[in-house]
Amino acid sequence: MDSNNYFSVNSQLKIPLSPVGEYICNVPLCLYDNENCESVATQAKKGRQLKILNPPNIGKSAIEICLCEDQYIAWLPLANISFLKPAQKAYQNIRIYRKEIERKIPNIINFTLEAMKVPNFYLWGGTVPPNYDCSGLIQDSFANLGIWLPRDSYQQERFVTKINQDQLQKGDLIFFGKEKVTHVALYLGDNSYIHSSGDDIGNNGIGINYLSPDLDQVSANYYQILWGFGRVDQSF
Repeated sequence: MDSNNYFSVNSQLKIPLSPVGEYICNVPLCLYDNENCESVATQAKKGRQLKILNPPNIGKSAIEICLCEDQYIAWLPLANISFLKPAQKAYQNIRIYRKEIERKIPNIINFTLEAMKVPNFYLWGGTVPPNYDCSGLIQDSFANLGIWLPRDSYQQERFVTKINQDQLQKGDLIFFGKEKVTHVALYLGDNSYIHSSGDDIGNNGIGINYLSPDLDQVSANYYQILWGFGRVDQSF
């Protein structure tokens, strides 16, 4: 193939050009919050689509990308560039609205319950099973049914329709935080919710807790930082 048909990352790393400027992940990939790749920001499942935003700076070991489904910007290590393949079609957002989302709520809940049965632990940046962070579990449970939400908990809180506690229905989101939203859970009904929480005040993995200050310690911990509630009325 002619060199003009390749995207040149550097003199050693080249991948075939995409006719639409987008690439597909051949394997699950960890993506980082800066070009030094010191902290995982998110993960991309096999099959997710991304754009390469800028060529890497000389001497750097990562390239800036944007995930097409949720517009999340992160950094991909150059060592993993070979795990991308050219997309033949540009990603097209399919907007889904509340009526269809309501029909999918039982399957979304079942996804989280099945994920809980698999041995797992809380993983910062985790969006790929079995190990999730809080918003990663929420995003993946909805995305599994074709409903894309923003990546982070504070972004999800801004995206949903705000509701009061007495309006809670199964499949609504519950947000926690002190000065800002830092945690999210999925409401199961009967005052219970499922979430992936860390080992500092949580379960170190996926578990079920309650909107109560006195049933168990994890529920009490999160009840103290209860922020608000929201309903997913559309996809991203």
